[in-house]
Amino acid sequence: MSLIVAARFTTFPAAESAAQKLFDAGFVEEDVTLFFVSPRGQHALSSIDGETDTDRGAREGSKGVGMGVTIGAAIGAVVGVAIFAVFSVPLLVSLIMAGVGAYVGSLIGSMSDTHEHGKSDHHLPYHEERRLSGVLVAVHVSPDNHLDAARVLHEAGGVTIEKASGRWQQGRWADFDPRKTPEPIEEFAEKHE
Repeated sequence: MSLIVAARFTTFPAAESAAQKLFDAGFVEEDVTLFFVSPRGQHALSSIDGETDTDRGAREGSKGVGMGVTIGAAIGAVVGVAIFAVFSVPLLVSLIMAGVGAYVGSLIGSMSDTHEHGKSDHHLPYHEERRLSGVLVAVHVSPDNHLDAARVLHEAGGVTIEKASGRWQQGRWADFDPRKTPEPIEEFAEKHE
């Protein structure tokens, strides 16, 4: 893992100016990158199948359908046979009753299974993204020069100056996660945050 220092700027020209100041201070081009961070909730990091944001109760609901169908069909068949025996209705009515029972049973089974599994996830803490949108200038640093990089970014007008541990590959922060809360560098922490 690499040590990374970053700061947020409101425009690309301001970020490019900060990058130039880093170069003037002795940082090399392959250790400096800048990129735009989208507004909260717009990071397009959900998987295509949509399972990322579903709760466990909803995923488990299909398991109760099979049991509900079986129980509902049995109850519907019993009610259908009882109606057939008592009122001498056609056999078709008994089959319809079994089908309706199966359908109602599947609904009840699915909902009860969803309800049971959903209880455990109901009180999970909500993750609120704390990173603001803007142009991020990131610098691959060492423990010896990380405060120098933070100072240059601060003097260039950077805000939310942070440090991170990540993978730096081919001149960029390869494993940057915009949903991760920034860890501010105390010496440059903003008083109003």
